[in-house]
Amino acid sequence: MGRDDSKSKGTNKQSLPQTPGNAKIAPGEMREEIAQELNHLHQLAQKAKKNQK
Repeated sequence: MGRDDSKSKGTNKQSLPQTPGNAKIAPGEMREEIAQELNHLHQLAQKAKKNQK
């Protein structure tokens, strides 16, 4: 068993994965979403710190 010596390109090698339409967000809402995620991480860190005491 050796390498495949075919010179033809694969069907998906030159394309990037596409984002489904329901997973896309508007550019104006991006900062709000990032702020919510950072707030959630901050709350988790505070909760972890509180549980260590």
